[in-house]
Amino acid sequence: MLLTNHSNYSKSHFLRRLLGPLLGEGLLISEGELWRRQRRIAAPAFHHKRISGFVDTMVLCTEATLARWRALTQPFDLAAEMMALTLNIVARTMFSTDVSGEVEVVRRLMDVVVNLRPSVFDIFGLPEWLPQLKPLAYRRTIAEFEALVSRLLAERRAEGIDRDDLLSMLLTARDPETDEGMTDKQIRDEILTIFLAGHETTATALSWTWYLLARHPEAEARLHDELERMLGGRMPNHADLTELKWTRMVIEEAMRLYPPAYRILRTAIGEDRIGGVHVRPGATIDINIYVTHRNPNLWPAPESFEPERFTPAAVALRHRFAYLPFGGGPRICIGNGFAIAEAQIILAAIAQHYRVHLAPNHVVQPMGLVTLRPKNGIWVTLEARTPGAVVRPAFGWPVRPALPG
Repeated sequence: MLLTNHSNYSKSHFLRRLLGPLLGEGLLISEGELWRRQRRIAAPAFHHKRISGFVDTMVLCTEATLARWRALTQPFDLAAEMMALTLNIVARTMFSTDVSGEVEVVRRLMDVVVNLRPSVFDIFGLPEWLPQLKPLAYRRTIAEFEALVSRLLAERRAEGIDRDDLLSMLLTARDPETDEGMTDKQIRDEILTIFLAGHETTATALSWTWYLLARHPEAEARLHDELERMLGGRMPNHADLTELKWTRMVIEEAMRLYPPAYRILRTAIGEDRIGGVHVRPGATIDINIYVTHRNPNLWPAPESFEPERFTPAAVALRHRFAYLPFGGGPRICIGNGFAIAEAQIILAAIAQHYRVHLAPNHVVQPMGLVTLRPKNGIWVTLEARTPGAVVRPAFGWPVRPALPG
């Protein structure tokens, strides 16, 4: 479905009916030649050389969050904080603008989108040409998002300045095969897709990462050890990312246990046979990433948190589709490199200054909506730390283990 016969499977009617009114024909939903053209145009904006230019912005936004946290004395929702931070990062990298004043508005709108419940029309896959009557809150959300994007786009066009951000790249991008650019409608769809998908999934991944580190002090101690050896108290930069191996493994293992995009839905165009099962045209296929990532046939002790699973040697022994937090095949998430770099920068920067403790009596549960959010957030308290300080687990003696290899 994802690789060898991917052309026989389109994005599901369910997904298109649910999110199509908001995301239009952005990369997440578009199909066929339109998708291939948009992908070719957008790809340079997510090249690793471009991502390196965004790292300074990621650091600046994280520093602002750290500065604000110094005044915190009461438990707070870390998931909401990660959402605000990644939202500011995507806004600054895309629009070169600060949206801190609009964070609450965007967060409210995102809650409407993520909590959207499918209707009977979505579930039964009725034709897309049939009119859709979405909830009033969702329709208002679409209007507010479009107004925000239209304002930012109009301001940029009025400036006539290339700010070397994602928006400038989309405005000036040309299809290498046809030399055509994007229409305003296509730019709107891609902006909303990147704007919404680009911060929601990374924030969710980081929220679960902090949750797991708070429950596994030995893994946290190894993280602090690596950060002290590699950074020594300074902020990370792009060159550090390849050296922060344990930091990345912690994030990857968190996304195994709690993949933000936890399902892949496809609709069969023609007949097929998968694993001996006949697939009819029009059938909806669900790849449940959450279940795949916890399959004991693929992952020994699948419920345990073991970042060592992502050493190069361990990865080489696994099936390539045993782990797919960003999907797979030609339609793998175009922003996966950006997301991993962002998560590493944020985790490394914050973990040097704080330990995160789960607030007592707050139950954390995954909730499968559009993404796999923590139900009712993740409420925590902070413990300030000096980079290099020995971490004392909840029980036992101080631990400073060596990194593998």
